Amino acid sequence: MLLLEVISGERLPKPERGKMRVHKINNVNKALDFIGNKGVKLVSIGAEEIVDGNVKMTLGMIWTIILRFAIQDISVEETSAKEGLLLWCQRKTAPYKNVNVQNFHISWKDGLAFNALIHRHRPELIDYDKLRKDDPVTNLNNAFEVAEKYLDIPKMLDAEDIVGTLRPDEKAIMTYVSCFYHAFSGAQKAETAANRICKVLAVNQENEHLMEDYEKLASDLLEWIRRTIPWLENRAPEKTMAEMQQKLEDFRDYRRVHKPPKVQEKCQLEINFNTLQTKLRLSNRPAFMPSEGRMVSDINGAWHKLEGAEKGYEEWLLNEIRRLERLDHLAEKFRQKAAIHESWTDGKEAMLTQKDYETASLSEVKALLRKHEAFESDLAAHQDRVEQIAAIAQELNELDYYDSPSVNARCQKICDQWDILGSLTQSRRESLERTEKQLESIDELYLEFAKRAAPFNNWMEGAMEDLQDMFIVHNIEEIQGLITAHEQFKSTLPEANKEREAIQAIQAEVQKIAQYNGIKLAGNNPYTSITPQSIDSKWEKVQKLVPQRDQALQEELTRQQSNDHLRRQFANQANIIGPWIQNKMEEIGRISIEMNGTLEDQLTHLRQYEQSIIEYKPNIEKLEGDHQLIQEALIFDNKYTPYTMEHLRVGWEQLLTTIARTINEIENQILTRDAKGISQEQLHEYRTSFNHFDKVRRHAEEFKACLISLGYDGDAEFTRIMGIVDPNNSGAVTFQAFIDFMSRETTDTDTADQVIASFKILAGDKNYITAEELRRELPPDQAEYCIARMAPYAGPDAIPGALDYMSFSTALYGESDL
Repeated sequence: MLLLEVISGERLPKPERGKMRVHKINNVNKALDFIGNKGVKLVSIGAEEIVDGNVKMTLGMIWTIILRFAIQDISVEETSAKEGLLLWCQRKTAPYKNVNVQNFHISWKDGLAFNALIHRHRPELIDYDKLRKDDPVTNLNNAFEVAEKYLDIPKMLDAEDIVGTLRPDEKAIMTYVSCFYHAFSGAQKAETAANRICKVLAVNQENEHLMEDYEKLASDLLEWIRRTIPWLENRAPEKTMAEMQQKLEDFRDYRRVHKPPKVQEKCQLEINFNTLQTKLRLSNRPAFMPSEGRMVSDINGAWHKLEGAEKGYEEWLLNEIRRLERLDHLAEKFRQKAAIHESWTDGKEAMLTQKDYETASLSEVKALLRKHEAFESDLAAHQDRVEQIAAIAQELNELDYYDSPSVNARCQKICDQWDILGSLTQSRRESLERTEKQLESIDELYLEFAKRAAPFNNWMEGAMEDLQDMFIVHNIEEIQGLITAHEQFKSTLPEANKEREAIQAIQAEVQKIAQYNGIKLAGNNPYTSITPQSIDSKWEKVQKLVPQRDQALQEELTRQQSNDHLRRQFANQANIIGPWIQNKMEEIGRISIEMNGTLEDQLTHLRQYEQSIIEYKPNIEKLEGDHQLIQEALIFDNKYTPYTMEHLRVGWEQLLTTIARTINEIENQILTRDAKGISQEQLHEYRTSFNHFDKVRRHAEEFKACLISLGYDGDAEFTRIMGIVDPNNSGAVTFQAFIDFMSRETTDTDTADQVIASFKILAGDKNYITAEELRRELPPDQAEYCIARMAPYAGPDAIPGALDYMSFSTALYGESDL
């Protein structure tokens, strides 16, 4: 009875103190009844045999007590008693050479197994490497002495008996080994607690690494956007067409070379962010909040600003090219008209300031007067050209032409000279009219010649100017309009030729009259500087310029036809690609809703679908090539298609991003399923319910109906669930959030309380833990991780170097700077 009280820790009934046999039998029966009440069946063991000193029965009863109170409670991985104890020994001695525990008799004869058990838990007590398999007595005595001295395990076995026996007693060894199990059971709990902490810390370290990767990738992408936007917002115009063409080429390089990798980085960043959030949810950690300015929304906002600047920059480039093209055309036209005018005015001031009429005869004065009248007519005809020159200069100024100062100076010089010519013309006319009263004779034929020759000569000069005038058109209709106008001009040539012949006939009549009357002509017509030779020369030049103009117009018509071909070529392909992209977007939408088969089948199908989309990329690249040809040809409109390259680029990028996001959603669902143990049937049920009620983009009311279909009911319950799946109160619920909620409802996860309990075991039931205890129980890297992050313990029982493991564990599952 005393033995049972000591080994069970309970009080037995008061024994009878008498010396008679019946008193002894009653006391033994009280012991046997106590054993029976503990669920132990005693077979063939009676109180009388025990009282009579039956050694076999007595040893059997003692073994039953040992087995019930020392061995039966041992449990290792759902095995108990003997099997559990054997499995425990095998696990602990597995790393040691020459040790192979298969039973509780001959596996222990060489003593190495006992020493291995002690060394595994208390390596400082035994130098295992010095033990020899061929010296079993020394090995056994060493283990027995160490166990008795340091582990408080009595020396129950004799080394010589074990070595000298072919098969040592199994029950004796099992009883002795069970003492080791109970002695080291605390260390076993510490190891289990350490494993749990290692698992939690490993998850936390991996998540921190993913957060650091996200921060770096987000910083790099935002820095690239920050550097690129000022370049796209720079609107400093260049002076020449070549410089602006170089800017356009730099912009094309940005579109082809620099931007596509950044589009890929942005998509990968969103995928990494979603994957990280999924892992955090699966490990029961708080959602990751990137540092200020690096949220996905911040990156999307910066990207939107980049694309706005990009679009504005392209429009500005094209407008600047048009402006410079227009400026070059106007500048050349200004120089051409100015040169013609300056050529015409050359020597006119000297002519108007000469005093030839003072010594002239009456006929000569009259001739001078008529000549002056013809000059005034010519001067008036040139007024329109001067106004054109001034208007072109004004337009160049308004368009901010880079060489405006020289243009303005030249224009001002022409205008000043024109004013001087007007003043001199008026002064000379007054002088001639004062002299006219003294002069009477005038040659009407000369006068008629001069009057008719001057406008005709001006018409030819205008015609030559128009025939040599530069032109710029942007489509076939404009060039056809110029061709029509040119044809109308050619139709006037026969009448002009008749006028020329009539003017030449006047000069012939003058010669005829002079010869008939014997008049000696003084030389050229005194009323005009225009000669029949100059008229014929200009007429011949007009005749030569007409076919040249025809050729130039036809060449431009050919160019515009080529441009129209480029428009049609681009439009034919764009009208195919545009609907193709739209159809693919709609198909992805249908696939994401239907989701037939297992998640792996859906993932495989989506990846095959993604590959088919990627294989379509050569069509986009070919269209980019056609678009480049259009831009190089300076074509700015296309009436054959509603699609622009910019629209198709954006659609293509959205298509790639959408299929990538859909694949990522399936991957995250697989992660959730594997982590939470959700079956394929459960996922299918969740998807079916979610899609059935998802009619208006996952609004809260439809989600409530979905929950009711799954067995949830009540406004309070719905409010609680909405707080979980929609913490931001956006009014919408994603399928991923729905899956997270359902998996949380049906599975178990680590909690802060569990981690605190594990740390408390390592700390020996203290409210704090020391760095030495962490380094002893945890792997080095995770021990240092905890030491670096645990705050000093400030409780009343604190000692120097004490660490607060409770606040650390709570921080792992709540708001933290980790």
